[in-house]
Amino acid sequence: MEGRIQQVADVQEVLRSVFGFDSLRTGQDAVVDAIMAGRDALAIMPTGGGKSLCYQLPALCREGLTIVVSPLIALMKDQVDALQARGVPAAAVNSSLGADEYRQVMAALRSGELRIIYVAPERFGQEGFMNMLRSMQVGLLAIDEAHCLSQWGHDFRPDYLRLGRVRQELGCPQTVALTATATDAVRQDILNTLQLNTPAVIISGFGRDNLDFAITHCENRQAKFERIRKVIAQWRKGIIYCSTRKNVMTVFDEISGTGANAVAYHAGMTDEEREFSQNAFISGRADVVVATNAFGMGIDRPDVRFVLHFEIPGSVEAYYQEAGRAGRDGELSACELLFNHADLKTQEFFFEGSNPSVQTIRSVYNLLRARCNADTGELQMTVDHMAAELGKDVNPMAVGTALSALIHAGAITRSDVPGSNTRLTRVLNPGTPFASLPIDTNAIDEKARRDHKKIEAITRYAYSTGCRQRWILDYFGEPSACDCGHCDVCNAEEPGDAEDIEGEDLVIVRKALAGVARASRRQPDGSWQAIFGRAKIADMLRGSQRAGLPPQLTRLSTYGLLSNMTGAKLRALFRAMQEGGLITTTGGELPLITLTAKGEDVMKEKAPARLTTRIWSRTAIKQPRTSTLRRRSERVLNAMQLGRPDKALFDHLTELRRDLAAEYRMPVYRILNTDTLRALATVKPTTIEAASRLKGVGPWAKQHVLRAFVELIQDYEES
Repeated sequence: MEGRIQQVADVQEVLRSVFGFDSLRTGQDAVVDAIMAGRDALAIMPTGGGKSLCYQLPALCREGLTIVVSPLIALMKDQVDALQARGVPAAAVNSSLGADEYRQVMAALRSGELRIIYVAPERFGQEGFMNMLRSMQVGLLAIDEAHCLSQWGHDFRPDYLRLGRVRQELGCPQTVALTATATDAVRQDILNTLQLNTPAVIISGFGRDNLDFAITHCENRQAKFERIRKVIAQWRKGIIYCSTRKNVMTVFDEISGTGANAVAYHAGMTDEEREFSQNAFISGRADVVVATNAFGMGIDRPDVRFVLHFEIPGSVEAYYQEAGRAGRDGELSACELLFNHADLKTQEFFFEGSNPSVQTIRSVYNLLRARCNADTGELQMTVDHMAAELGKDVNPMAVGTALSALIHAGAITRSDVPGSNTRLTRVLNPGTPFASLPIDTNAIDEKARRDHKKIEAITRYAYSTGCRQRWILDYFGEPSACDCGHCDVCNAEEPGDAEDIEGEDLVIVRKALAGVARASRRQPDGSWQAIFGRAKIADMLRGSQRAGLPPQLTRLSTYGLLSNMTGAKLRALFRAMQEGGLITTTGGELPLITLTAKGEDVMKEKAPARLTTRIWSRTAIKQPRTSTLRRRSERVLNAMQLGRPDKALFDHLTELRRDLAAEYRMPVYRILNTDTLRALATVKPTTIEAASRLKGVGPWAKQHVLRAFVELIQDYEES
């Protein structure tokens, strides 16, 4: 293949004159070098790494047409508009074109005017279009978002499957496949499907040093709304992802009432509405977009300062790709997941919809055979109607996936009907029984297994307690030698290892475990069955009298057993016990907790308790108080001995930070980061002016919390 395509322009000159860059980024240079050398390539580059330039630049430096396969119309439009603005003859072919526009693009293609053409994958199924491409000199085939062609990818699209055959029919032109997120299995699937010729595999790395990852565990929706408002107030410009259209509108209504300059985006909106929202956000007329995952692929707004996920997405791949849309300008940006275990129910629904059983596919096929016209094999029936015909418990999404499987098997075709919202389905051979169709049941089972593992992986991430970025890099097979240093875990208090719990702390742990045990049910095999969630058990232990607490909990002997603990510290204790393997969380509509065998042994004093004591301690016990500040000062004066070891002051500053984080309902590192606490403990400033000059003290901290830290230091110095 090397030498088949002649170079007609200098790469460096085109880079400067057309794109306005003096040099390529690391990763980009390797991909461009491989393409210019005539090699096929697979490029794995992080979102915001500049993948499009990797094929656009060689396209202008070599002979022949460059065909770019792209999955979204909006992505194509953005790319083509940007190229045309630079004077590059480029166009797109997709379903959004009117008849006249399509003819104009085809005329430009035939005449050789175009250097780059973006093509939707379904267009390759049209024989007339393929005949035209076969007659042309194709210099480069670029497949963007290449993970879409792998059935193990997080965004698999059946139309991508034909690309291997399309490449063969075009004479195996030089090909580059590009994506931001691909595990080893997805990479291998891409290479196998496309049959690339000794490709250069270039992995630029998944790390994004400017992204500040965080996970905030939220008890309910109201807690999520409050957190969203705080993030918007701090970062202002960003994307809020929701799993469903309904949640998009709920969140949009919630933040619109606070005066946020926001727009909404989801697939249920009209084309005009989506285009308005997208253009408003990209142009900067709107600061925030609330959207489903239909928004974002190819969106090139550099100053997105935050990406929030309102609920857990379906995979680590999807999460990292969406989060990676923040901070494309290299500036510090926040990526935060608002997690509640109950949100997993939505992903379970999506899982069922994406993985219909063989029986469901058979039922859909038999329904189509029974209802289609005997002569033509045709029928018009919506997916919802099909689901209703099959039974009230049938997931319409699963029916849609079953139809895709039947199309792939060559059993049916589906096409739009002009002037109608109902698609036309045609059973190609109604007399063919389901058993004779080439349905790969093993592949169906394997896909379900892998999709389930993806949900398990993102759930593990949500409950992880280590460095967020390191966890993600490990997932993608890129082990990191050290923690990132800037996620919520790294910026929190010093990690510390699990320690043996003794004395009063051990009594508190055993009381909490006893409360969990009393609120659970003993099974015949000796195990424990969960009955209540963490919040209700915590309320019971604290002796809460709030309405809604089940009467059976108020009658337990453990009711009020830990009435002297704050709610925040008791929740922290529950998290520590879960991390230590003493309690476990079950699934269901709401997360329920119960004892593990290890927890029972600790409760019965048969085993020692080892917990990470950094996230809870007996200092959480309430002190007599007349005000929050007075309580903190008394705790310092009563707990401190004379002398001035910096470590002692640092410990008390850390405790104060925890209290303030609970009051403001935000992660501790948003109050002050750990380095700033160390500086305070070293310098010991006794005035706000002196403290505000320390690195890490921003305007918000100076206005809201710095006085509390300074007064604590004053008390410490006086003592």
